[in-house]
Amino acid sequence: MNMQKVQKGFTLIELMIVIAIVGILAAIALPAYQDYTVRAKMSEPMAKLAEAKATVAEYYSSEAESPATLADAGLLGLETEIGTEIIQSMTLEVNSLAPIVSIYVHASVLPGETADLAFQLSGVTRADGSITWTCRPGAGNGATAPMPTKWLPTNCRG
Repeated sequence: MNMQKVQKGFTLIELMIVIAIVGILAAIALPAYQDYTVRAKMSEPMAKLAEAKATVAEYYSSEAESPATLADAGLLGLETEIGTEIIQSMTLEVNSLAPIVSIYVHASVLPGETADLAFQLSGVTRADGSITWTCRPGAGNGATAPMPTKWLPTNCRG
């Protein structure tokens, strides 16, 4: 009588292959997830930029000139009182009647960063009293670096 054993369960090599596949997938997914969470954190600075954009544009349309500071535009104290976990500060620069609103983000909330990062809205004034805005990585200065494009919202990568 010939009795054959029926194999039950997985062999060790099959289990090792499955673990290796899961490890490879995790190695790919983790950096993508970190970038996703950083982009989600950038929604707070984008909301502040939207507020500043509307206020500066309103000032320009009523006064026919760009405000000298955010306080002149009606955002009193925003440069120093912003102090959230993510946003370090926000500034307004006026260069040849083109307002630039910059936000500086704390690097401590971003993986692997040591310098604070910047991104900004650049406005181009028009004769009809409107401003056309472009969002882009900030120029940075001595204490900050430009925000990497991969962390910016899609509408701010131009």
